Amino acid sequence: MELWYTEKQTENYGITAKITNTLHTETTPFQELAMIETLQWGKMLVLDGMVMTTDKDEFVYHEMITHLAMNTHPNPKTALVVGGGDGGAIREILKYPSIEKAVLAEIDGRVIEVSKQYLPEIAGKLDDPRVDVQVVDGIQYIHDNKDSFDVILVDSTEPVGPAVGLFAKDFYQGIYEALKEDGIMVAQTESPFLNADLITRVYKDIAAIYPITRYYTAAIPTYPSGLWSFTMGSKKHDPLQVDESKLIEPEGTKYYHKGLHKSVFNVPKFVGELLK
Repeated sequence: MELWYTEKQTENYGITAKITNTLHTETTPFQELAMIETLQWGKMLVLDGMVMTTDKDEFVYHEMITHLAMNTHPNPKTALVVGGGDGGAIREILKYPSIEKAVLAEIDGRVIEVSKQYLPEIAGKLDDPRVDVQVVDGIQYIHDNKDSFDVILVDSTEPVGPAVGLFAKDFYQGIYEALKEDGIMVAQTESPFLNADLITRVYKDIAAIYPITRYYTAAIPTYPSGLWSFTMGSKKHDPLQVDESKLIEPEGTKYYHKGLHKSVFNVPKFVGELLK
C-alpha cells in the first residue's frame, strides 16, 4: 500500500509526496506537529498540515532569509530570529565571524526539540555557545528588547494561527525599535502567485517604516507555487549599494553566492507590479 502526504495549499491546488515513514506526530499547545520521511524530499517537518522544511531543499530558504541581510550589514554582531524553531537560520547566521550573539525566539519549544532529534543537520547549531534559545512569544520578545540587534529575521509560518501577528504593521514597527541605529530586518513574505494581496500590504507597511525597503525572491520547490519571497527593511544600508568585493561567501552554501546578492532584487515584471 502506498501512503502519500498532501498539503492543500489553496482550495484548488496542493502538492503531494510519497511517504516511507511517519517518524513523529503530536499536538503541541500551539499546533499539530509531524515529522515524516518522504522519498523525494527526505525528512519533512510539517506544522498544521503545512511543509516547513525538508532535508533536500531547506538550504534555499535558510540561506536566502539570512545572507542578504547579514552581507548587507557591515559588521553584524547581534542577530535575532523570530520563529525558525528548526534552527536553519541560526545555523547560517553563525557562519559570520563577527557574530557574538544569536537569539532564537520561538513560541513552540516542541518544534525546537523535535528538530534537534530528527533534523540535526539543520538544528545542530542551536547548542552553540553564541546562541540564546528563548521559548517565548516573538512579538513580546521584540517589545521587551529595544535597540538590541543588528539583524532581525522573521522566520514565521504562514499567516494563520499564532503567526498572524507576525505580518502586522505594528510588529514591523516593533522590529524597527528593536534594531540598532543601522539595523536590518528580513521577513519571509509568501508566494507572489498565491499571496499577492499580502505581499502588497506587507511591502507598503515596511516601506512606511524603513528608509530602505527591498523585495526579492527564491525558488523553493516544496513551498506553495515554488516561488517564494522575502522583504527587507533597512535603516541605513542598501543591499544594492554594497561593495561586492567585500561580500562574504559563507562556507557550505548551495544557493547563495556573491554574484547572486544584487541580482535577486531584479524580480519578474508581474512580481514588481505587486510593489507599486
